[in-house]
Parts: sequence; structure tokens; C-alpha cells
Amino acid sequence: MKITTWNVNGLRAALNKGFYEWASGIDSDVLCLQEIKALPEQIPDEQRELPGYQSFWNSAERKGYSGVASYSRIPPLEIRLGLGVPEFDIEGRVIRKKFDDFYLYNIYFPNGQRGQDRVDFKLDFYKKLLEECDELHSQGENIIITGDFNTAHTEIDLENPKSNQKTSGFLPEEREWITRYLQNGFKDAYRELYPDKVEYTWWTYRFKARERNVGWRLDYFLVSESLMSRVKDVQILGDVLGSDHCPVTLILD
Repeated sequence: MKITTWNVNGLRAALNKGFYEWASGIDSDVLCLQEIKALPEQIPDEQRELPGYQSFWNSAERKGYSGVASYSRIPPLEIRLGLGVPEFDIEGRVIRKKFDDFYLYNIYFPNGQRGQDRVDFKLDFYKKLLEECDELHSQGENIIITGDFNTAHTEIDLENPKSNQKTSGFLPEEREWITRYLQNGFKDAYRELYPDKVEYTWWTYRFKARERNVGWRLDYFLVSESLMSRVKDVQILGDVLGSDHCPVTLILD
């Protein structure tokens, strides 16, 4: 099974940069998109669906902001939008799908760079999601969380850790929440397979950062410890353009 995640930084913009052609040829079983910044009806009819896939949308109430969408060739057993918390859910950040042997979360985690109130909002979001995942784990369920976590976990996950100690996305309190997930039944699939490899999934549009590979690894697959033995590979597709992020694919046996 192949699951691909991508923060497209505006689906309508990505469509103008070849997204539909790329998505039609990747052969993933599930495609998870974040920061779509669109309602389904704002996407042209001929580009709204991918042949052979069901689509699921959770757009933000605020137009042109946030939002996630998922495409699946495997019909989910159930689908849920949001976390059940109105302040989070109006921003269209979560789609949860249940398959035969795991839950799959497609998530666009909050960005804390607009101020301390948004950092607090982000930390509360991490807390609520982990509480839900702890409950599922206690019931014997397996979980995969994917999407844009908006946090680089350790120094290997960004080019300039020293100069970003006080930047949201690398604040100690944000990084600690990733650690808490790893202490509560999850594995960072990419880092488990490639403990010393340096690859990034996001580059600012400024300063020719992508050309110079001055980036951050913000896009993850956290998988339940019991699923890790089934993970065959995690591929960061850094050569795919069209957004300030690149896609990441999980291959699961």
C-alpha cells in the first residue's frame, strides 16, 4: 500500500503547475493534501476528481485558508472530519479515515509564526490529537498520522538549527510535543529507516532556498509501533515542484 502526503500550498495554484497530471500518474492508494485553500466547488469539474479515486474534503470556513483533502482508491470503512473541537474544526485541519487494520489521519497542523496565541493554539492541537490517539491505542487500534506537522523535530531536520532556536517550527515546546508522540506508541517512520539521512520537505520561497537546499523536514508519517515492521520505505520526493513543500510517500507492506 502506498500513501502519499503533500502540502500543496493552494490547490488551485498547484493545478496551474501540473498537479493534476502528476497526481494522475503517481499510483498511490491514498493521496493526502494539506493547505488546499479551496472549497470543492472552486475547483474545475474536470480537475476535482482523480480517476479511480474517491475524494473527501474538509475545507476551512475562511475562504482561501488552510483545508485538507484526501483521495483514496480503497474505500474507507468510515470517515470523520475534524477533531470535534469547534475552534480547530472551523480551520479544516483533519480528515480521519478508517481502513481494515489502521486509522489514517491527514492533518495540516497549525502554524505558530503569527504570534504566541497561535503557538498556544498549535500546542493545544497537538495535545487534543494525542489524547485521541492514546485512546485508540488503548483499544488496540493502529494509527498512521501524516501531513504537515509545521515542526522540525531535531537539529538534523533543518539546515540552520542554531539560528532558528526562537523560530516557531523549532521552538523547544513544539519539538517536545513530537517527542511525546514518540513516547506514546508512535515511530517517525522516515527517521527509523534513515536515522542519519539529511533530506527536507519544505523550503521558503525566499533567498533561493530550494536551489541551495536550505530547508526543513516538516512533513511526516508517524506510525504506531506495531505497524513499523510493515513499513518498507519512506520516500521524500524532493524533485517534485509546484509548492514550497514536496510530497512524501510511505510504502506499507
